[in-house]
Amino acid sequence: MTDLGASLARIVRRLMKAEEPVLREHGLSMWAYAALSSLAERPATSQLALAKAIGYDKTRLIGLLDELAEAGLVVRERDPADRRSHIVRLTPDGEARHAAARAGIRALEDELLGALSAAEQRAFRAMLARIADEA
Repeated sequence: MTDLGASLARIVRRLMKAEEPVLREHGLSMWAYAALSSLAERPATSQLALAKAIGYDKTRLIGLLDELAEAGLVVRERDPADRRSHIVRLTPDGEARHAAARAGIRALEDELLGALSAAEQRAFRAMLARIADEA
């Protein structure tokens, strides 16, 4: 039996390669999509919180957020409780762009998981989410 890490690495490489053209079609990088996905779940209480949530270098996040803000996909607002901090949230355009990219990615995931029954796909996704949430 193959080690879990080796199997997951192959799956991740395959997904990333398949996702690149979908993200490019929507004008997004992999990191931009990660940021939008995190913000789609909930606004970030700070730029540092967003960097931690997506596992991105906090010193590089400012440039990424600048690009997303210039594209009209996110806004950064001073936190009224801490004027040194910025709350980051999606704009309506950001929500729409994320939803469109996510739909394309979901189609790729469905194709990747096509060998599994619908019940197996649901179970697989649930197990992955549970393991990821515990990490």
